[in-house]
This record gives sequence, structure tokens and C-alpha cells, in this order.
Amino acid sequence: MTAAPRVKGKSARHWQNRLVGRICRFMKDTKAQTGLPFMKMHGAGNDFVVIDSRGSGTVMTEGLARALGDRNRGVGFDQLAEITDAEGADFGLVFWNSDGSQAGACGNATRCVSDYVMRGLGADRVDLVTARGGLRAERLPDCRVSVNMGQPQLGWDQVPLARAVDTLHLPLGGDPVAVGMGNPHCVRFVGDAEAVDLAGVGPRHEHDPLFPERTNVEFVSVLGPDHLRMRVWERGAGITLACGSGACATAVAAHLRGLTGRHVVIEADGGTLEIDWREDGVWLTGPVARVFDGVLSPDYVAAHR
Repeated sequence: MTAAPRVKGKSARHWQNRLVGRICRFMKDTKAQTGLPFMKMHGAGNDFVVIDSRGSGTVMTEGLARALGDRNRGVGFDQLAEITDAEGADFGLVFWNSDGSQAGACGNATRCVSDYVMRGLGADRVDLVTARGGLRAERLPDCRVSVNMGQPQLGWDQVPLARAVDTLHLPLGGDPVAVGMGNPHCVRFVGDAEAVDLAGVGPRHEHDPLFPERTNVEFVSVLGPDHLRMRVWERGAGITLACGSGACATAVAAHLRGLTGRHVVIEADGGTLEIDWREDGVWLTGPVARVFDGVLSPDYVAAHR
């Protein structure tokens, strides 16, 4: 039997075994260091972190959501969307605000995630489940994505409000309208949305005692027939460039006030959204974008659970 050749006093087999050992240790260390994958997406400037937890169980907590929402020490987002398994649907969604609270509904995130899932399935339509219940999303020929956000909640106890009042004329400054879209909205019609001090007025409405779960606030002016300008203060997030559920609430409020029909175009700070209040629900349509993918380090995740 021929002996293995020797390299610098040691056999080639010795060096091969050392190399294999190093590779195995590297693979083991890499696996141990594998963090939590995420995507960054946006719809009309309304930006999201998306985490796909299907097949592994939910991972999100209040602390982790709050840490990730920090635009200096985390990733930064208006909302975080966690994709979950859902019986009888293609997927489920749970939404978190950047302050660590749960959002209940998020129309633009729903559109973005639906686009991601449809691409994975090779489909142009998906069914999903949120805290609001079952929803349906579709991709249009122009690559925009629509989602049926369901019928608006118009009763004071559905929004919800703290007491029985006229939801079409709330007893608050500016005579706003209250609309529920799976989350509460306070819609104020103003002469010029551009002139509104969002940071000053928005928080006062968000934390008004009339809204026991706080509220999103939309400031809206009429640009023309069925054409609105909307600026948003989001509950738990602050000023955002767009809000899908807020656009739906705005369209419903405008129609109920006699300002528009049931099909409107809304100009938000981050882009244009189209709303169509049909017999089967309020449909929200707009652009979607997947910006980048990343991985959260295991140490970061563990420190903020």
C-alpha cells in the first residue's frame, strides 16, 4: 500500500482532514449565526418591514417591533407586517406600529405583501386573513395591486368611539368624520391640507378621549370632482407619506358628506391611491415596491425579544 505523500512533514491526508474540519466548523458557525430574514417594502411611500413567519410560528413581539421601528437604531418603518399561516386562506397578516402597538389594519402593507405572495404562487389573486377578517387582493394588468378592505364600520361602537355620537359630525374641532376600517380613523376636511400643522394637530386627535383605542387622523382637501388631497397622522407612527386604510376612510367620509362619488383618486404625500367603494367593500389600488432584503442578527433579535 502506497503511503500518502507528506507536505511539510505532515501527510496530505492530514491537511485534507484539517480543511474538512474547518469547513464543517464554518458551516456550523454560519448556521448558528443565521438571523431573522426580512424585506423592506413600500406602497406610495408608506414603508414597511415584512417578516415571513409561515411554517415557523410567529416571532414578533412588542419590544422587537419597537426596536425595529427605530430609524436610527433599527431598520425603520411606518408599520411592520408579519406573514403567518392561515387556515382556509393563502396567508395571514399581523400588523405592528413603530411604537410597538398593533395596528389592526394596514391597506398598503396588505397590497405589498399580497404582491410578494402572488409572485411566489404564480397567481394574480390571493385570499388572506387579518384581524379584520378575510380579504382578497388582485394584481392588475398595469402591475398595481388592489385589495378589498371590506365594508366601512360606521356605528360609533364599531369605530370604536367612547360614547354614542353622530359619527358623521364628531363633537371635535374641525367637525371631523369617524370611520372604522379595521382600525379607527378621524377624517377632517380642510380648505388646504398643505397648510395643516400635522405634528401639532394630529396627536391631539389621536389621543382624544373620544377614541378609546386612539385614532389615525386624515386631513383632506378637495382638488376637484372625485379628486382629493390627503395628509396623514398615523396612530402609533406619526406623520407618514400615505395610509391605505386612511385613504379608504377618507373616500368613505367624502362620499357620505356629499363631496365625491364612490370612486375617487387620492393624492397622498408619497403618491397616488385609487379608492372604489363597491357593493362588496372598499377597494384600495396603488403601486407596490420591494426595496431590499436583509437579515437581522441573532444578537439583535435576542436583545429585543
